[in-house]
Amino acid sequence: MPTKAVTDASFADDVLNSTTPVLVDFWADWCGPCKMIAPALEEISDELEGKVTIAKMDIMENTNVPGEIGVQSIPLMVLFKDGKPVAQKLGAAPKSQLKGWLESVL
Repeated sequence: MPTKAVTDASFADDVLNSTTPVLVDFWADWCGPCKMIAPALEEISDELEGKVTIAKMDIMENTNVPGEIGVQSIPLMVLFKDGKPVAQKLGAAPKSQLKGWLESVL
């Protein structure tokens, strides 16, 4: 399943009210490391389909949720379970590290 774009308006429905865990990747178009991990997140989304939804939120187009959560650096990945943030990872990493981290916190 491809990653899902979420917005300030869809965040509650897509993330907080989700019955499965959701990993939100906070990113921006000008962020090189964000672009570097995007293909890995797409692959992980396919590999872990059914276990987790991977969502992407552009912090330049959506400022409310990142402001409420306190996003100060990107890329920032925050895992939400039952509507609450339970884990986060800051910065780019190879796919194997991203997937290993995600599987360890699911």
